[in-house]
Amino acid sequence: MNTASPPPSVAFLTLDDRSAYVIDDELAIAELRARAWRVEEIPWRRRGVDWGAFDLVVIRTTWDYQHDLEAFLDALSAIESAGVPLANPSALVRWNARKTYLRDLAARGVRVVPTRWGVGLSAEGLRSLCDALGDGGCVLKPTVSANAHDTWRLPRDLAPSVAAELASRFTDREWMVQPFVASVLDEGEYSVFYFDGSYSHAIVKRPKSGDFRVQEEHGGLIAGIDPDPSLRLAADRVMAALDQAPLQARVDLVRLDDGSLALMELEAIEPSLYFRTHPRAAEHFADALARYLSRR
Repeated sequence: MNTASPPPSVAFLTLDDRSAYVIDDELAIAELRARAWRVEEIPWRRRGVDWGAFDLVVIRTTWDYQHDLEAFLDALSAIESAGVPLANPSALVRWNARKTYLRDLAARGVRVVPTRWGVGLSAEGLRSLCDALGDGGCVLKPTVSANAHDTWRLPRDLAPSVAAELASRFTDREWMVQPFVASVLDEGEYSVFYFDGSYSHAIVKRPKSGDFRVQEEHGGLIAGIDPDPSLRLAADRVMAALDQAPLQARVDLVRLDDGSLALMELEAIEPSLYFRTHPRAAEHFADALARYLSRR
């Protein structure tokens, strides 16, 4: 009598309209299917899904969640209520969805890009912030954001009309302002990837000429790298500050004027994982999924 267990079944959460994004999850899906896993990509807004048919649900390319955060969180809660393991768990997602998590990590000893926080903006208040943050200007963004949506690089001498327009966009919204990190333009922003707590691979992202955003959707250039010890150490320290290792995490680091590496962002919700930049990245991810599921 054959008593072998059926192959694992996993759902990858995605978004309805993927046309504007660069997605290479097919590499991870191919690796999992080669191991006899059943994999299905499901938009997170889809209703009537039988989540109980899956052994695991992984939040992958839900890159529009910031437009309706509460609905997204409700969808994740419904999955967990069905008794299905969710990676990463909704409690971690709720914490990571608001960039105020940077304050928590700073309190745990992580070096982060200096940040000022607030709710609502006046034009004069924004101009004062930009002036106070130095000659390089500043970057304004909402505390709930993804893919650089509503992210603005502003000069120190911000024009009153521009300040008024931006202040109107942030009426009653939580915001954060950071000094512009000039090294992003030439050295770039580093991303270090961890699967189930283990290092997988790393990349550097540089903006196209005339821009400051490093995302591919904005023309950013991506290249795989072999991280030097200082980069690995800085990223490892971020991961060590977490209460527990998530299935998937991306640590984004930039070099400050003093030469130190600082955390720009920890992405533990739906990180773009750039599988194509490392020949074994998809294998690392599949291995991590197997370990993660074995503990559930």
